[in-house]
Parts: sequence; structure tokens; C-alpha cells
Amino acid sequence: MLAKKSTAIYDESKIKTLSSLEHIRLRTGMYIGRLGDGSNIDDGIYVLLKEVIDNAVDEFIMGYGNKISVDIRKNRVRVRDFGRGIPLGKVVECVSIINTGAKYNDEVFQFSVGLNGVGTKAVNALSEHFRVVSIRGSRYAEAVFGRGKLEKQKTGRSSKEPDGTFVEFEPDPEIFGDYEFEEEYVEQRLWNYAYLNSGLTLTFGTKKFVSRNGLYDLLHAEVGDDTVYDIAYRKAKRIEFSFTHTNNYGETYFSFVNGQYTSDGGTHLSAFREGLLKGVNEFFSRNYSGADVREGIAGAISIKLQNPVFESQTKNKLGNTEIRGWIVNEVRSAVVDHLHRNGATARKLREKVEKNEKLRKELNAVKKEAREAARKIALKIPNLKDCKYHLTDGSKGENSTIFITEGQSASGSMVSARDVYTQAIFSLRGKPQNTFSRSRASIYRNE
Repeated sequence: MLAKKSTAIYDESKIKTLSSLEHIRLRTGMYIGRLGDGSNIDDGIYVLLKEVIDNAVDEFIMGYGNKISVDIRKNRVRVRDFGRGIPLGKVVECVSIINTGAKYNDEVFQFSVGLNGVGTKAVNALSEHFRVVSIRGSRYAEAVFGRGKLEKQKTGRSSKEPDGTFVEFEPDPEIFGDYEFEEEYVEQRLWNYAYLNSGLTLTFGTKKFVSRNGLYDLLHAEVGDDTVYDIAYRKAKRIEFSFTHTNNYGETYFSFVNGQYTSDGGTHLSAFREGLLKGVNEFFSRNYSGADVREGIAGAISIKLQNPVFESQTKNKLGNTEIRGWIVNEVRSAVVDHLHRNGATARKLREKVEKNEKLRKELNAVKKEAREAARKIALKIPNLKDCKYHLTDGSKGENSTIFITEGQSASGSMVSARDVYTQAIFSLRGKPQNTFSRSRASIYRNE
């Protein structure tokens, strides 16, 4: 008889109510995704840095302050902006109480990523040390926290410092373990901010990050001069994008919403891809397939939304469905207009698409041949002279052997001399094909 399982007592004493900051520390992954040690660009410590810089960038977007300084020394991060500064009487609440902030007010922040009032609070809760100073009109308010708990605060006069917000934090080793910021990953994020906010200057130590041509600069930095035609670029009030084709395979995209890099894309990226296809087909009056138009493409898109809906707290993928129509139409129209204005680009784009189409059809024919050949080979392998018994046939197959020869001529005399019960012979092809300068189709046809 089975013993009865012992179960924990489930009563009122087992029900827990956590404060918001306690919940962030207990369920960290819900707020910042993976933890990591800093060796991956998506590790949590870079998400903390992003949340703080996002607030500074939001000030710039609203027209306040065009400089942000970032400094990291011994894992202590310092970020200073020159915006309006947090209202002095709300400094503590804005960095420690969930769902508190001005980003719910469209009059104050029209386009913001941090709409859920969590970002800076998560940084506070997950930091061993967190300090915030807001300066407004020659006065300042300062608050210091340890793991989300207020340790001290003060206010006073500051006649020398310009308005803005200063945030200093050190990620908690109790949460992140032994970690280290990689300068390369920090710089990559700062470049993204610069590309997305023309006119904004970010500094990191002695390095300066600034872009004059937005996503055109981003795409040029990523693909360099390996382009089929000059990069196409368009910027409007709510959308900015650039694209070109390269000689590489596959599709490469960089997508952003309100300055947030959406590594998993989303509805804005899907609409961008659809708009590109429709624009090309409309201009050439053709019905090219999406695979042929987009093979080898590199593109970047950034949009601004008042109410972005992301599929997770880490904001890697956009979920707004209502934006598809206007993005598709905006991109389609811009592609048609660009091709009309740039004849050389239109000619090279058409050549690229038709080359992709031809190659795809060749490969599809080869794949069909390969599938048919595989079905035949599954029934009979011409170069294999099999034996009767195998290792799976018990004692009769214990001594079974397979001889592999270089070619059929080498195995000719062996076939007649072998023991047909236990000795198999497989002939490799003697001379592999020289595929130098051959087409990809002929290489795939090679047995």
C-alpha cells in the first residue's frame, strides 16, 4: 500500500502580501527579464541603465536639455540630464512608489516608453545603493536608498548647478551576483540613443555620441559600404526609417518605439516589411514575392506612439495592432517616391530582386530533385553492398563489418571475395567535384 503524501498546511497564515518593491526583488524576471552577469547585452544590469537613461531622453524629446552624461566606475553608475528635473516635493515618490509619475499625463510627456511607472522604481529596488538628486530653480531635493528602502533625504539651495536630474546606483550583488559592465555594450546602447535623437549629445567618460542623420547613420554604421545602392532615408513626424540591400543573405532589421529598441520586432516592424513590399511592387507594376524583395535587405524603423503596448515589461516586442494601416501606407508611399526620384537606385533594386527570384527558383528545383533522390535512396543505396546480418541480429551479427573504400574501382575485387553474411562494402565517390566558380544550383546537385 502506498504511503500517503505529506502536504504543507494551506491556511490564512500562508497568504502573503508583498509591497511593490518586495515583489520586484522577489520576481525580478517579470520586470527586467534575465539577470546575467553583464556578459550579454540583454542582461539585467543594462536594463537598469536603460531605464534611467530613458527618463533623461524623454526630457530631451519634450524639448528640455540636449545633453546626457553617463559614467560607470567600479559598477557604480551615474547618469545626469539637464531637463526640467523631478518636481522637488515628489522625488521620493517618483523613484519608490509604483505607478507614480508624470508619464501618464500626455501634456507633460507625449511620447514615452516608461508609461507603466515602474522603470526607476525597479532600478531602486534592485540596487544596493540608489541616490537621486533633482535640481529646479536654484533648489534641490536629494534622496538616498538602500535596496529600495529610504535611508535619508534632504533639500536645500543650489545656485550653481543647472536644472536637471542626477541618478546614481549600484546593482545589488545579492540579486545579480558577480557582475561587470562591458563598455562595448554600454556604448552600443548610447549609439542607439544618439541615432534615434538627432541633436542629442551623450557622453560616456571621454567618448561622445551624437548623430546628425538619425537612422541613416545607424544603417551606415551597421552595413558600411557593402550596399547594392545608396541608403534610402525618410523622416516624418511620427515615423523615421531607412533601408538598402546588401550582398549578404537574409534580412537585417533594427526597430524602435519611442526610443526603445524592440529586439523582437512587433507590429511596427511587420508593417514596415509589408510597406516595403507594396511600394516596390507598385513602382515596378509587378507582383514580386516578399522573399525575393526582402532577401539581403537591411532596414531600420523608429515610430512614436502615445500609448505603446508591449508584450512584456522588458518591452522587446510591440503589440499595438491599430498602427499597421498608417505605417504600411507611409512606407509604401515613401518607397514609391524615393524610386521615382532616384533612377539608379530603382534600376539596381530591380536587378537585385530579379536575381533573388532567379536564384530562389533554381534552388527550389534543386530541392525538389533532392527530395525525389532521397526517396529513392531511402529504398536502395547504390554504392552500398550490404551484408545479411547486422549488429542488431544477435550472435549472428556480432562480427559484422563495413569496409569503406575510396571509389568503386577500389571495391571491385572485394565484392566477390567478401563474406556476404557479415561483410558490407560502401564505396565513396573517388573524385569530389571542383565547385570553384560554379553556380549554387550546380553545387546543390552534386551527389
